[in-house]
Amino acid sequence: MPATSANLGPGFDSLGLALGLYDEVTVEVDPAGDRFTGLSIDVDGEGAEVADRGERHLIVSVLRRAFGVIDALAPVALGTRWAGLRLTCVNRIPHSRGLGSSSAAIIAGVLAARALHPHGALLDDDAVLRLATDIEGHPDNVAPCLAGGLTIAWTGPAGPRLVRLDPAVEQVTVYVPDQRLATERARGLLPPTVPHADAAHTAGRAALLIAALTQGLTGDVLLDATEDRLHQDHRAPAMPESAALVARLREAGVPAVISGAGPTVLAFTTASRVDSIGAGVGNGWHEHTLDVATRGAHVRSGATART
Repeated sequence: MPATSANLGPGFDSLGLALGLYDEVTVEVDPAGDRFTGLSIDVDGEGAEVADRGERHLIVSVLRRAFGVIDALAPVALGTRWAGLRLTCVNRIPHSRGLGSSSAAIIAGVLAARALHPHGALLDDDAVLRLATDIEGHPDNVAPCLAGGLTIAWTGPAGPRLVRLDPAVEQVTVYVPDQRLATERARGLLPPTVPHADAAHTAGRAALLIAALTQGLTGDVLLDATEDRLHQDHRAPAMPESAALVARLREAGVPAVISGAGPTVLAFTTASRVDSIGAGVGNGWHEHTLDVATRGAHVRSGATART
């Protein structure tokens, strides 16, 4: 599952970009308990501290829920149960940093359930998106995790939908701080209404951003396209260092935004520019230049679901 960056400045709750930083999840089930029984969870890397949550572990709870959804779609009542379930995670996506770690876990659980359930094919891609969005709350991160590339996601009368686009940008640079920020806290800082002028300004910038990212427009166009008036300033008190870094980078002409709900900062800059702007970044940041992931989450094998 790739990391993702949502919003991208003006694309609040709608735009998302898949990034070349991946979590790997292996799920093994033993229906009869001939090889192993019970639930075991092994986590290497990010999130190791929550490996003892058992059934409350996010991937496990999503697996159980997805099994139930597929059971309901099956032609005969199954009530799928496993005597043994093993979950092995190699996590590289930082947690609670605005890089889509929860979306990656949710997609992993849903896709693993589809791969392992005898009637998993009944859960089509649209149903995967609906279920993942229902669990996550918003489609902007689960969409690029599923589809890769640049996605526009929205929710209509039929539920969540997405359009995948091929971005011209190939790399971005992210600055990840040590501190975490819960998405719920960041969202709680948003006002219930915004001025009409700010909404119109941001809508125009979001349209321009799609053009810039798909047509390879850079310089002042991309800098203007990443300007936001809906959410970043309101969330700044929860991450003042991130807000200050975005301001410094933008003053230097670098199109920079808060990644997702923060506190990671994403800059649309090539690897060759990293050193030139590094002096303005300061200490306390983990800098990564990442490829844009053109492929979304996928299952590698059959008998055990590796996603």
